[in-house]
Amino acid sequence: MTTNTEADFVQQLKANQNIVHKICRLYTRDQDSHMDLFQEITIQLWKAYPKFRGEAKFSTWAYRVALNTAITLYRKSTRTINTVEFDSQFHITKCEDYNYEEEEQLKLLYQAVYQLNDIEKAIVYMYLEEKDYAEISETLGITEVNARVKVNRIKGKLKKILNP
Repeated sequence: MTTNTEADFVQQLKANQNIVHKICRLYTRDQDSHMDLFQEITIQLWKAYPKFRGEAKFSTWAYRVALNTAITLYRKSTRTINTVEFDSQFHITKCEDYNYEEEEQLKLLYQAVYQLNDIEKAIVYMYLEEKDYAEISETLGITEVNARVKVNRIKGKLKKILNP
């Protein structure tokens, strides 16, 4: 690889690292696991970068690679490793903006999302990131209509989990 390619990759990753962090938060429950997954996704992005043709936005391509990596590792880890309870999750907020009620609501939302399957988690994440149905469908390789149906079903599922 040329230095220019490395510089391009680093610049793109820096600009889109929040995508990776948010996916890590969905699929991990503690800071160490989060950092391990972030590192693994970065490695997979770097390995796949020479094949990135620019037909989609870098962020869309990064979503796909990151989600596939997270889902693959999540499935492996659920067979072999016990995870830490959500309450021990490290939360980062600005002191002046801290809102205990909002934090509790976020905890409940994440606990509900943890109960969803892998694809549903990915859809929830992209929906909360205000991605349109076209981008959700492109990232996950499903039709736009299927993405809409899945979002509506997931909303109902989350309502049942949060309000039994």
